[in-house]
Parts: sequence; C-alpha cells; structure tokens
Amino acid sequence: MDGGGAQYNPRTVEEVFRDFKGRRAGMVKALTSDVEEFYQQCDPEKENLCLYGFPSEQWEVNLPAEEVPPELPEPALGINFARDGMQEKDWLALVAVHSDAWLLSVAFYFGARFGFDKADRKRLFNMINELPTIFEVVTGTAKKQVKDKSSVSNHSSNKSKSNSKGRGSESLATYSKLQPKDGEEVFDEEDEEHGDTLCGACGENYASDEFWICCDICEQWFHGKCVKITPARAEHIKQYKCPSCTNKRARP
Repeated sequence: MDGGGAQYNPRTVEEVFRDFKGRRAGMVKALTSDVEEFYQQCDPEKENLCLYGFPSEQWEVNLPAEEVPPELPEPALGINFARDGMQEKDWLALVAVHSDAWLLSVAFYFGARFGFDKADRKRLFNMINELPTIFEVVTGTAKKQVKDKSSVSNHSSNKSKSNSKGRGSESLATYSKLQPKDGEEVFDEEDEEHGDTLCGACGENYASDEFWICCDICEQWFHGKCVKITPARAEHIKQYKCPSCTNKRARP
C-alpha cells in the first residue's frame, strides 16, 4: 500500500499543500475518470475497504493499515458495504465527503507533527480552501459555483442570518416556488427561514427562485429537480419520502 508516497513526510506548509493536492488528485480520479474501475474494486462481498490517495496522484482501494495506531490517519472504513444499498451517484458523493475529511486530517496531522504555528495552520487552510472539495467536483457543484459566484454573492447579502426552525413539521402546502416577475427579485420570510438550508441531494443552498420539498421521514430538504418532483406533483403527495428513505423502506 505504498502508492508511491507512504514514506513521504512533508515538513513545510508548501510541501504539505503539495502532498494534499497529489492525494486529492488521485481520489478525484478514482471517483470520476476511473469510476468504473473504482466501482468494481469496491466489492461488497470483500472485507472492509478504504479509498487511499497518494502524493503521486495515484489511488488505491485496499484494506486498512494493520498497525495500531497507524502511521497516518486512516480514511473511512467499509466504503464497499454501502455500494449496492444506494444509488451510484449518492454512494460516490458519500465517499467523496469522507475523502475530503480524510485529506484534511492528513494535512493537519503533518501540521501538528512538524509544529506548525497558528499562522502556518491558517495559511495551509486558506491554500486548501481555494480548491474545490472532492464532493463539489464529484457532484458537479464546483463548476456551478464558479458560474454563479457573482449572483450568489449578491443574493446572500439580501438574506437574513437567522437560523431556520420547524422545517420538519411544516405541511407540503408551504413548499413554495417564488418566481421573480418582470425582472424583480422576490424575497420574503422563506428566504430568512431557509437561508442556511442545504439540499440533501446536491448540497447547494436554498434559493427563492427554486422549488423545494421536505422529506417527512428524515426531514431533509431537496431541490424538486434533484428528486424529480414538480410543484404540481407535490400538491398530490400527502407524505413525501426522499429516495434514500424510500430505498431503506424497500429493503428486507
């Protein structure tokens, strides 16, 4: 499980960032261009498997390290077990989220090991934060963020900072699609209430010009387009179950 980088110990902020970028590139490759090979290697019949990324921009699906404690933080264990229990895109997004968490843990493990001070840690995080997360790349939100950067910035300045509450108990009749008319932007209490809400499918923020729906089981909110529910169809649904909750109920 050397992957061309197991013995590499970066000691400066620039070296740690280079290590981060290499590992990230390998994992992005596994979840995008090499996704068919990655999918086949994650056989649910095998033991607990992990996705590793290496500084050489290579990736590997393998068993976790045997030594305890391991030389480096370990990635999420058992990613193969969830493969057949959910839609492929949702499974890949889940692996991507855990991969992002692992990359940060490895980077800041090196930072702690080699005594980075507050300024070094802040600089490292800022360098990392300039890159899209693996989740954003895999789900396609990275491209949209670049495209919508200016419009999102303008919209966020008009939204309240207050936290949302009571979303799960609302009736389906409150799921509105606010349409701007004649070039005017429409803002009301929905903006304030759902300003910090993220779509359970794509991870993007609430926007007043899009139709949203809440799952009555897990109480997560979704873009209608992400779960293929239109406003007209929603009017005839008494209790909405998102795809994940529907799949859970369908399993024996």
